[in-house]
Amino acid sequence: MRVLVTGGAGFIGSNLAKRLAKDGHDVVAADSFLSAHFLNLVDFPGDVLTLRDHEDVQSMIDLGRFDAIFHEASITGVVGANGENFNDQQRMMRNNVETFRQLLDWSVETKAQMIWASSCSIYGRGAVPMKESQAPDPLNIYAFSKLTMERMAARYAPRLAKPIVGLRYSNVYGPGEDHKGKLASMIHQLAKQMRAGKRPRIFTAGEQKRDFVYIDDVVDVNLKAMKSKTSGAFNAGAGAAWSFNQVVAELNRVLKTDLQPDYFTNPYSFTQDWTQTDLSAAKAAFGYAPQYDLAKGIDAYHASGKLGISFA
Repeated sequence: MRVLVTGGAGFIGSNLAKRLAKDGHDVVAADSFLSAHFLNLVDFPGDVLTLRDHEDVQSMIDLGRFDAIFHEASITGVVGANGENFNDQQRMMRNNVETFRQLLDWSVETKAQMIWASSCSIYGRGAVPMKESQAPDPLNIYAFSKLTMERMAARYAPRLAKPIVGLRYSNVYGPGEDHKGKLASMIHQLAKQMRAGKRPRIFTAGEQKRDFVYIDDVVDVNLKAMKSKTSGAFNAGAGAAWSFNQVVAELNRVLKTDLQPDYFTNPYSFTQDWTQTDLSAAKAAFGYAPQYDLAKGIDAYHASGKLGISFA
């Protein structure tokens, strides 16, 4: 197939683009390179389209029809590179929502299949395990933008030639995320601190839990979602939860260190205390079953030579 991956130089996009190319597809990785990094695509053999800015949809349209579009591009997170609270509502909504609207119009016209990146941040502090049927509780503008995109996708679904699938990612980690800086996974950031001989800094008392999902499982769920017979938004996590204390213990194991956590009070009001995905809907719709728990994922990350290492 001819496939477009938006955010193709980003963390998830680059890993997905490389896997699609390896599987024999004709892949275009589109990115503005304003927040991603070229190092993620050095070993990508496909076509690289450089966009004018985050909202440049026309350059992608100008390349003609695609069989499938994997929309991974968005402004992510709520903490800036210097640790500040990211609260530019207009920029977040314009970039995430309005570019998606244009891509959906294009998909209707060309009959392209659409798989796109949503987020488990939509659940906020809702009940655990998080199920697609529960009420949304977005705690910040990023989560609200994803919720708005989900509702837009549902309105477009009857007009599209194939089912449209949104994937609610949880906390994704793995090779290719280093360029994200403060927005990289806590697994990567804590490993970086520990490699420098520093005690890993986590919120008191380290028992907050996260559904950490390894990048290979995220790539896998994207490929499986292409076979879905049903439109909708589906959880795409690990289906389990681990505390930050457990993360530190696993990092000490692979890095062969013995650094105890440096606890500090959580200064943010918009963070989730416990995330854990219920994967029954994704399993029923297209057979998603993650292969990596926390220990196996950190082992794979460490084996890649990129855990806690800065490249950009």
